[in-house]
Amino acid sequence: MTRSLGGFRAALLAGWIALSAAGWLYARLKGIPLWIAAPVMAAFLLEYPFYLAPAFEHVRERFAHSHAWLVVSFIAPYVLYASSTGQFRWVALVQLTALAAALSLWYRVLPAAPLADSAFMVLVAAVVLRGYFDPIYTSPLPGLHLDILGHLALVRLCAMVMLVERRVTGIGYGFIPTWAEWKTGLRHFAYFLIAGVPLAWATRLVRLGPIMPAWKIAATFLGMLWVVAIGEEFFFRGLLQQWLTAWSGRPAWALAGASILFGAAHLGFRGFPNWRFALAAAVAGWFYGRAYRQACSIRASMVTHALVVTLWRAAFA
Repeated sequence: MTRSLGGFRAALLAGWIALSAAGWLYARLKGIPLWIAAPVMAAFLLEYPFYLAPAFEHVRERFAHSHAWLVVSFIAPYVLYASSTGQFRWVALVQLTALAAALSLWYRVLPAAPLADSAFMVLVAAVVLRGYFDPIYTSPLPGLHLDILGHLALVRLCAMVMLVERRVTGIGYGFIPTWAEWKTGLRHFAYFLIAGVPLAWATRLVRLGPIMPAWKIAATFLGMLWVVAIGEEFFFRGLLQQWLTAWSGRPAWALAGASILFGAAHLGFRGFPNWRFALAAAVAGWFYGRAYRQACSIRASMVTHALVVTLWRAAFA
């Protein structure tokens, strides 16, 4: 399916229908006025085909070498919603354009070498951890967080650059795990339950809470799998762990290093320094990394990752 143009069209149509329905329901439940809901939904619908593209080989090969296309696609959702809701600012547009141009041209200017790879990762980490998108994707309504548009665009732009320009192999980038990847992901989720849950309980990170309804558990899992897990697993396992393995020649050290850095990236969660959450994230990252290493695909670690976060949100407070 990832090689099929027909598969891309089918995923695009199904996704547009699902996103339109979900957006309409969300706007109704939250009482978001139409003049805000319509352009915001349009921006997400515009982002969706770009977000899908890296997982489909024919699509990404056709467009990724066009750096102008990568930059335009990066800024287009912002322009669409911001210009229609009174949030448009030229300085924000310049910031988005500069970031997209820097990332898309990175390996046209720099060689594909450890130093350039490390600098690329540091730049992306700084963008995420320093909240680069927060002052750009401003919202016309309190509580409506639109910076997710920036994070979605960042993940798929970096995926395009790494898969087509940098030609990184062994990532397994995609949205639908194979049956073997499901089994690997489920097995390492079970391993995490043995080690991770007692640790989180012992450090008083979690306590039992009311169980989510089944429909919300399913929605949470899919959201984690296709939005959060794919991005984090791409960077931490598909790139960082793989590169650390190549640079050090020691897969165990690479797994440990990627897990520690994954935990450190979560220190700021709900107040810095949240060492309990960072420790749990590092332990979870160990099992995500093991799933990736066994399957040679981030789709397996995405399954483990999505299950862990869904369990945490569904059963614990």
